[in-house]
Amino acid sequence: MRTKTDASNSNLRSPGHNTSQSSPPELVQRQIPSSDQEREKSAQQFPADVDAPLEKQAERERLAMVSSQLAGRDITDGRVLKAMQRVRRHVFVPENLRNLAYADSPLPIGHGQTISQPYIVALMTQLGQPGESARVLDVGTGSGYQAAILAELVQQVYSIEIVCPLADGARQRLKSIGYNNVEVRCGDGHIGWLEHAPFDVIIVAAAPDSVPQPLIDQLAPGGRLVIPVGTSYQELMVIEKRFDGSIKRWSVAPVRFVPMTGNKNAEDNVR
Repeated sequence: MRTKTDASNSNLRSPGHNTSQSSPPELVQRQIPSSDQEREKSAQQFPADVDAPLEKQAERERLAMVSSQLAGRDITDGRVLKAMQRVRRHVFVPENLRNLAYADSPLPIGHGQTISQPYIVALMTQLGQPGESARVLDVGTGSGYQAAILAELVQQVYSIEIVCPLADGARQRLKSIGYNNVEVRCGDGHIGWLEHAPFDVIIVAAAPDSVPQPLIDQLAPGGRLVIPVGTSYQELMVIEKRFDGSIKRWSVAPVRFVPMTGNKNAEDNVR
């Protein structure tokens, strides 16, 4: 499932470098349903079984997506490109939107949430620099697409989603496809997943107004946290923990993600 091909990230440019082609994910409010009926509906609207003709068409569209939207811009990591080629994004979008699965845009997945634009998923993965033996924390599971991309690249993925019906659906979907190196739970991403820390890479697909301290604390020395930060204006940030424990951080580009819900002061409860 993994490839040993690797490529340098030294040529990475900001997504703002090509703004005519790249648009950030839509900003939407979180809505958290609680009924069992909605939970079941969320899991069933993304059936993993797709007929053969659709799979062939989807494969052509997926290869075109990787060529034009990713390699045609600034995604240079060969392992990331191959993972994006392998993962069937159409399985992670609602059935009525499968014809748009490889479009250059985010798509709604229910419960007020979106699956991120393919370029943004590839960019955040590339910025994280995941190695084959890495343990990764994925915050904001959604339908499970980012977790699947990471599962192609690393040893183990731990994924947290605050909307329980989405977490349940993603867990079922990922298992049915065969990603046995992904563990999904419903919970608050602000506090991370302490029992499985430290993580070599943490990727966050929702924007807090400031970086949660527990995520920095749970980052392994040499590890990277990739996270959108802000409210009305958001920046995609990379936070690297050096081996001496010091922190280096830099901004990559302006983005637009769903706000990160839960307890933004959760670090007060875990220190």
